[in-house]
Amino acid sequence: MTAVPPYRGPLSGQVAIVSGGGKGLGRSFSLALAHQGARVVVNNRNRTVDASGQGPADHVAAEINASGGEAIADYGDAADPASGEAIVAAAVQQWGRLDICVANAGIGTAGMFHRQAAAEFEQVLEINLLGSIRLARAAMVVMRPAGYGRIILVSSTGGLHGDIGLSAYAASKGGLLAFGRSLAVEGVGRGVRTNVLLPYALTQMTAGDMPSEARQQMDPDLVAPVLTALASPRCQLNAEYIVAGGGRLRRASVVEWDTVPLPAGGADLTPDELEALLAQSSKGAPHEYPVATDGFADLMGGLDATAGMRHNSGGHMTRSTGNADRS
Repeated sequence: MTAVPPYRGPLSGQVAIVSGGGKGLGRSFSLALAHQGARVVVNNRNRTVDASGQGPADHVAAEINASGGEAIADYGDAADPASGEAIVAAAVQQWGRLDICVANAGIGTAGMFHRQAAAEFEQVLEINLLGSIRLARAAMVVMRPAGYGRIILVSSTGGLHGDIGLSAYAASKGGLLAFGRSLAVEGVGRGVRTNVLLPYALTQMTAGDMPSEARQQMDPDLVAPVLTALASPRCQLNAEYIVAGGGRLRRASVVEWDTVPLPAGGADLTPDELEALLAQSSKGAPHEYPVATDGFADLMGGLDATAGMRHNSGGHMTRSTGNADRS
């Protein structure tokens, strides 16, 4: 993204954190937030420096400051259990508040599951999933008492659909999808809204596999407008999955199809019968649920099996705006 002077836009006066903000999508997100007036903590663990002694986070922060914005660099590693609290502390110490948290840091290592070393698999989970969770936890500690916050978790369609040779990456990003929905319903009553962005973009992880004709379409800057819209105080979206790339977007979700009864009397179920029941279920309409207990209640015909269980008898997802924080 070309440096342009920030203006007093919709994020003026706000403070944002972008993990993995030194390159690729993170760089585009940092610059876009700054352009709309936000002060930005640009985090990047890569301390490979140039002749001037600067690394990726330094360069992005310098670009923002040179254009009239405000930014600082942070070098915390998402694999470090203390990094989430440290990044949030840097924002609060510098500017006294935190409004926007973009959990973007991630790595990807290819390899068939049965051949991939356990340590390599777990490193992907440590950085992509636990690193984002730690950052979100630290952000929530600041945002909930303030009564306001916007958390954007950067996941992947690999987390929705899985992918060959990327089981660790898919597992980590799939975990973020479920975590994001849970965080969204827990925080909304305190003014903290959480959404999940699933980008298609040219990054360090995807550059080697991206066809040349797709590179221009996959410019990370084409995803940044969705990010800044989600970060806006005017944005009332919560618990959404948004796929974006190449100047396009679409809504995604997790669905369950119609409920069908098993054979009566506890009879054995043959594979053919199971296949037929699934085919019958899939002929119905897809249903979305705000939380798992709503799906359970709908499957059981509205049964309220636990104290305080909420259920949506229609089976369709509703936009939760009530107080679900439970302090």
